[in-house]
Amino acid sequence: MLDRLKQYIVEVCCAYALVSVGGAIVNQIFGFQTNNVNVMIMFVLCLIGTFVLYLHRLFDRFSPLFMIIVQYVAACGLCALFIWILSLFLGPVSARSWFELWRSFTIPYVVLAAFYYWRVFSEAKKQDSLIREIQEQNPEENE
Repeated sequence: MLDRLKQYIVEVCCAYALVSVGGAIVNQIFGFQTNNVNVMIMFVLCLIGTFVLYLHRLFDRFSPLFMIIVQYVAACGLCALFIWILSLFLGPVSARSWFELWRSFTIPYVVLAAFYYWRVFSEAKKQDSLIREIQEQNPEENE
């Protein structure tokens, strides 16, 4: 359990670093301004996205495409719920802001989820090849 928590924290830090640096580059190129509230919101959205990706083991018996779609919808829903709760304290959120939330969350989520699932599936492939190699070395034990 502690190892999973450590791994989750590392994943969150990596995701946040990539999103933060990507956001800084976009802000620099297009001359956008940012503030501390936006930075904290990006961190919470990274927490939510990484947490939802970590739930992939709950969907192992379903197809990978179904799992990815359900996780994306769940992550978007949790992010929207977070923003709605935040709007109760900071003021109303405009319709354009909801679109920007969806766009700003979807692009990094898709990139980071693709990387995450590439790692998960490549690890599974590596384990499968190790199992086959062991089975080939000990054919009498497989019968």
